Amino acid sequence: MDINIFIIEDDAAIFRSLKERLEQWSFHVTGPERYDDVMNTFINVQPQLVIIDIQLPMYDGFHWCREIRAVSKVPILFLSSRDHPLDMVMAMNMGADDYIQKPFHMDVLLAQVQAILRRTYAYAEEAADLIVWNGSVIDLKRGLIRKHGQDVILTRNEFYILVVLVQARDTVISRDDLIRKLWDDERFVNDNTLTANITRLRQKLTVFQLEEAIVTKKGFGYMAATM
Repeated sequence: MDINIFIIEDDAAIFRSLKERLEQWSFHVTGPERYDDVMNTFINVQPQLVIIDIQLPMYDGFHWCREIRAVSKVPILFLSSRDHPLDMVMAMNMGADDYIQKPFHMDVLLAQVQAILRRTYAYAEEAADLIVWNGSVIDLKRGLIRKHGQDVILTRNEFYILVVLVQARDTVISRDDLIRKLWDDERFVNDNTLTANITRLRQKLTVFQLEEAIVTKKGFGYMAATM
C-alpha cells in the first residue's frame, strides 16, 4: 500500500526535515501549493495521513482540520509549538488523532506516524515495527535502539532480551522465563550467559542514560522500567 502524507507546515526547514526522513521510509510526502487553498491540494492528493501545524499563514491549523473533517476521515496529527492544554483539547475535539509538541524527536514522531497508520490501515506487514521506550525507539526490523538521532546496535541476544522486557514494561520477567524464551528461539542461553548479556546490554544503554531502566529484582528476575 502506497502511503501519501500531506504536511501542512509553513516552516520550510521543518517541512524539508520531515519530508526527507519520511521518504527514507518510503512514504510519499506532499505539501499545499497555496496556504489560502489547502483543500485543493488535499483533494488532489487524497492522502492517508495529514500532519498540521496550528500557526499557519491565512488560516490556522484548526480551520483546515475542520475543513478536512467535513469531507474525510483521514487521520490527522497536529504538530505545534503551542503547549496550552486548550489547544490540545480543541485539536482532539475537532477529530485529530494525536498532538505532538515542538521541538520533537524525529524518531518519536516517526513511531507515532507508524502507530496511527497501523491502527487505521492495518498495514503492519509493510511498516517498520517500532517500539517507543523512555524517549528511545527500538527498531524491531533493524535490531537497534535509537535516541536523539544516535543508534546503538545490539547483539541478537541483547536485542531479544531488551524487546522481551520492554514489551512487558514495568513487569518483572523471571530469569527462567527469559532463558526459556531464548531457548525456544534456538539461542541456547544458560544462566551465566544471561547474566553476561544483561551486563553488556546495560553498558550499551549508558549511551542513552538508560542503564538503570533495566532493573534487577533479586530472587525474581528483570524489568524494563518506565522512567
